[in-house]
Amino acid sequence: MLGRNTMSDSGAVLSWLVIRQDDNGNRYRVGRYATQGEAQRAADKLQDRGHKQLYWVERVGQAAQS
Repeated sequence: MLGRNTMSDSGAVLSWLVIRQDDNGNRYRVGRYATQGEAQRAADKLQDRGHKQLYWVERVGQAAQS
């Protein structure tokens, strides 16, 4: 459910998503994180792998601007 914050087993609110867009424009959630910094570090690591996919961070409930 994108519009609601989700609790993990530890009780932390995971409000930040890492999104991947492939070459065909399809978008996928690839991770949820408690902080924007954690999410950005994960997105940066994925981006550094040299693939053509685009990765970005957004807060739960906020759609990316196209």
